[in-house]
Amino acid sequence: MNKRIQNILVLWLLVSISFAQHYYPPYGEWERKQPSEVGMSASRLNRAIQFAIKSESGDSRVLSEYIASGLAKEPHGEIVGPTKPRGDMTGVVVKNGYIVAEWGEIDRVDMTFSISKTYLSTVVGLAHDKGKIRNIHDQVGIYMPTDHFEGDHNSKITWDHLLRQTSHWQGTLWDKPDWADRPPKNMPWPELQKQPVHAPGTYWKYNDVRVNLLALAALHVWRKPLPQVLKKYIMDPIGASNTWRWHGYKNSWVLMDGQMVQSVSGGGHWGGGMWISAMDHARFGYLYLRGGNWSGKQLVSKNWINMARTPTTVHNGYGYMNWFLNSTRDGSQKAIPSAPETAVTFRGAGSNIIYIDWENDLVAVVRWIDRRHFNEFIERLLLAL
Repeated sequence: MNKRIQNILVLWLLVSISFAQHYYPPYGEWERKQPSEVGMSASRLNRAIQFAIKSESGDSRVLSEYIASGLAKEPHGEIVGPTKPRGDMTGVVVKNGYIVAEWGEIDRVDMTFSISKTYLSTVVGLAHDKGKIRNIHDQVGIYMPTDHFEGDHNSKITWDHLLRQTSHWQGTLWDKPDWADRPPKNMPWPELQKQPVHAPGTYWKYNDVRVNLLALAALHVWRKPLPQVLKKYIMDPIGASNTWRWHGYKNSWVLMDGQMVQSVSGGGHWGGGMWISAMDHARFGYLYLRGGNWSGKQLVSKNWINMARTPTTVHNGYGYMNWFLNSTRDGSQKAIPSAPETAVTFRGAGSNIIYIDWENDLVAVVRWIDRRHFNEFIERLLLAL
């Protein structure tokens, strides 16, 4: 047999075996296994779950009230997107691809706040993978036929800056000025508007105005609603339900090719954002646990995942939106001390958290936990391995 053909057959066999080693849940199903079947202690796992349940957030379940309380100190803090009351403290644990634990309302669709950002960065990643964004270090203004990236400062902003929250874009979007989001405490409005302007890439600031600008820029690249893009290329292929919704604001509509299209929000800071179940979150997390591959099809490139996991120069614990890293390259304490350094979390207020742990072949979705106790939950969870 021709040597080249032999090599191709061997490679095909190795790839086939690799794919066969992993279980991928089909639409509407997800196989459950007892903890002992995947090498876990049932009693320790149960103790971890009970700890999580006891550590439920004490914030109001009426999320319009929860959001309003956080916006009380912000100028222009009016809620402009939809909200809904949340459900019970909920979680799902996936080990070796199988569900080994679940509690609460796993199929309930709830707001997920800033985990919306990770769905947004995924859509941007797809645009990059498909060549719609030629280079992540391109200036965004090249792709936008609007005035959002004009001027000496804003014209220098790249896709990488927006993804890392280091753009320090200046302006107003959907009636929300950039300086009004998460302002320093007790600073008068005139002083807020006089804060220093940092060169793009030199200063990290968690800022939903700029996140929403990234969503608008991605809309201009795709020229179709981002929820449609996410559904076609990610959510349908991974077997997600048809219950999730990705909302924008009442005033975030733009004219696109002769029709009005809503630009979605990258979080629930003023309402809106991704509304989704814990089970669909688990599928999304499992996609990344498997390196962007689902049942043999590479949905998100490994190159994009590597970029997303690369620390931001001015924030060692942050990759691409909303990849929170557990790295300690600058000598600081890990964000989750009990977790491996390679683990990542996708996080949202509430707290909503997707935990991805490649070293332990583990995904955990936890919703409405007091974030101060999340590390203790992970510590207990890992003790069950």
